[in-house]
Amino acid sequence: MKLQNTEEKPPSGQSEKYRRINPGPFYAWPMGLWFIIFFLIPLVIITLYSFLKKGLYGGVEPVFSLHAYQQLFNLKYGMIFLRTFWIAFFSTVITILIALPCGYAMARSKHQTLLLFLIIIPFWTNSLIRIFAWMSILSNDGTLNQILHKMGLIKNYLKMLYTQGAVILVSIYMYLPYAILPVFTSVDRFDFSLLEAARDLGATKSQSMLKVLIPGIKSGIVTSVIFTFIPIFGAYTVPLLVGGKDSYMLGNIIVDQVNKTRNWPLAAAFSMIITIVSTAGVLWMMASGKKDAESKKISRKEDNYITAGSM
Repeated sequence: MKLQNTEEKPPSGQSEKYRRINPGPFYAWPMGLWFIIFFLIPLVIITLYSFLKKGLYGGVEPVFSLHAYQQLFNLKYGMIFLRTFWIAFFSTVITILIALPCGYAMARSKHQTLLLFLIIIPFWTNSLIRIFAWMSILSNDGTLNQILHKMGLIKNYLKMLYTQGAVILVSIYMYLPYAILPVFTSVDRFDFSLLEAARDLGATKSQSMLKVLIPGIKSGIVTSVIFTFIPIFGAYTVPLLVGGKDSYMLGNIIVDQVNKTRNWPLAAAFSMIITIVSTAGVLWMMASGKKDAESKKISRKEDNYITAGSM
């Protein structure tokens, strides 16, 4: 039996009339204006600055130069880039591993509203206050060291603050809500009858989770990775306040080049690296979402075909 397209299309005259009276493009102007002023224009300025010559007393001179990009290949900056990538990558992996069970438990819980409220609560407090709270917890005479000392687990206070471990720990805490929410949304929309079908076909519980659930919520996982990796990759405040000499990251370089060295082209060149990484991540997220939408569309067409053929 041939599958018929059941979608009704308005007559061409009505469609043209709808286009004439459709106010949708006018509603998009505020967002487009915001995008141009606060994203496109600053991006153009940064790009231009990265190709100009450093001014004698700071700023830039209107002379084309590739010196800023040549400086990026300095071994010192290369090590900082690798360190930044490692901290962002490791923090993201741990964050996603925590977010997956949390998002799953929230989606299957009867108290979703309460759990969402608890996840959103940290956003009500300024990020600096939360970082200072962690500084008081991780310091040599902080809460954690005092507890471990009173329990007899340590004799001398542990150095936990101003280390890479502190940067990773605080980064995970800061961006964990951004990872949980997309996972929760994807799991909440997932069809759990697919897991039951996989179990009926002989898959174990772990196999059904890995081969059915994880691919089914891939778009949420990709979104969580982007929302976690990109902010940590360009972070400045966390490594500045809780990190040490071994935690100097790209964000710190950019601020120091602007405020201390006053090498604006080099700061702009480093900013372009973060922009390229961020853009690549967003494109990956969009491609993943488009691929999932196409696969779901194909699946719906197949279901309609099967249903029509059985009639």
